[in-house]
Amino acid sequence: MQANVILHLGLGSFHRAHQAVYLDALIERGDTSWAIVGANLRNDLAETMAALIAQRGEYTLETVTPAGVRAYRRIRAIREVLPFDASLAAVIEVGAQPATRIIAFTVTEAGYYLDPQNRLDLAFADITGDLAGRSTVTIYGAIAAILSERMARNAGPVTLLNCDNLRSNGERFRAGLLDFLARRTDTALTEWVSGNTTCPNAMVDRITPRPPADLAARVLAATGWADRAPVMAEDFIQWVIEDRFANGRPAWETVGAEMVGSVHAHEEAKIRILNATHSGFAWAGSLIGLSFIHEDVAVAWIRRLCFDYVTDDVIPCLDTPAHPSPMDLARYRDVVIERFGNPHLQDTNQRVAMDGFSKIPGFIAPTIRERIAAGASFASTARLPALYFEFLRRWQAGGIGFEYHDQAMDPATVRAWFDAPDPIAAFCRDGVLWGTLAGSDTLTTVLRTAHAEVLTLIHQGVP
Repeated sequence: MQANVILHLGLGSFHRAHQAVYLDALIERGDTSWAIVGANLRNDLAETMAALIAQRGEYTLETVTPAGVRAYRRIRAIREVLPFDASLAAVIEVGAQPATRIIAFTVTEAGYYLDPQNRLDLAFADITGDLAGRSTVTIYGAIAAILSERMARNAGPVTLLNCDNLRSNGERFRAGLLDFLARRTDTALTEWVSGNTTCPNAMVDRITPRPPADLAARVLAATGWADRAPVMAEDFIQWVIEDRFANGRPAWETVGAEMVGSVHAHEEAKIRILNATHSGFAWAGSLIGLSFIHEDVAVAWIRRLCFDYVTDDVIPCLDTPAHPSPMDLARYRDVVIERFGNPHLQDTNQRVAMDGFSKIPGFIAPTIRERIAAGASFASTARLPALYFEFLRRWQAGGIGFEYHDQAMDPATVRAWFDAPDPIAAFCRDGVLWGTLAGSDTLTTVLRTAHAEVLTLIHQGVP
């Protein structure tokens, strides 16, 4: 029997340490009714892709506990890896086959190209190029091309499944896709998408560092296999998915995934407590010359700053008498910080600090807006964007010590802040970062105080 197919776009480390692992667990249990076909939309990770093709999609996952206990598992869920081709001909062919019932994708927050109103931001050349038909490099251009062919072949409904950190990712992706099709005036495909696709929201969680240089040697020593594409991750793993699938799905709930009616509570806790705090540790540690997240966690003032952010501001937002949280948020906070302190992951500040221009509006600004609306202090939250402001001040002056990647950032805009008479005010006026908060006197005043506090803490260095 031919297996049902999940076409996954974005064969980076996270997919291979997370979603592919769940399907591999099903296969180990004897359920071989689904398989993954993987591809990338850009010609990156060329060496890894070549290795995966040579290994027929197989690779080793190393997991490590905070105590340093390592385990190794060969993952066989990826049936085929498609070589990169700018035309995406093979991707479109697989996506248009009736056996393909789920098209999944992992992109960064910036890869959605959405403005604060969840409409496409036409300031990005990638979006305008895809809209004009000059390229197919965005997730919208790729999915539109696949679904157009699928519609032409009458290949049946399909689920479009986000596997990333964007809040309300399914809803927001769908809004972006429909906006993309409307700007192309593709009425027929718009109608087909509306009637033949679903876009469940999903929450994913597993710390997955870039594979370190010595990983392959550890895998060889432990397994005897000279794997050219291993990945590593912490032993913790979580996946919460809205159970809204258009054309069937694997029985993921039998191997630990949570199938729910709404991911909202889990998603808000994860984004605000884990993702925002992760970035805070990375920005703070980078500013005192540290390289790894676990080193940051060991610094008392950094750990206290992140702890206070969650305790003082996030928990009161997410656990109210009117809307009590289904989670023990204080326990979740403590588990998250313990996971960040895992010294065996060797997770770098460089990796976690990236894409702040998407993380401020996505991870941090919502808490500030809610605290302002409640007439409450947001002093503890303000220290995180204050750290990011100082991080960018050092970056534009050449003082960070590593290359900083930020897909949504305009470097000229950032440099203009620091050339302005009042850089903090310029930072707080930025509409990309702050949306409706941009230019707020309250925001500016509190951020100014928070920045002074952060500078005092930074000068303490590592006690």
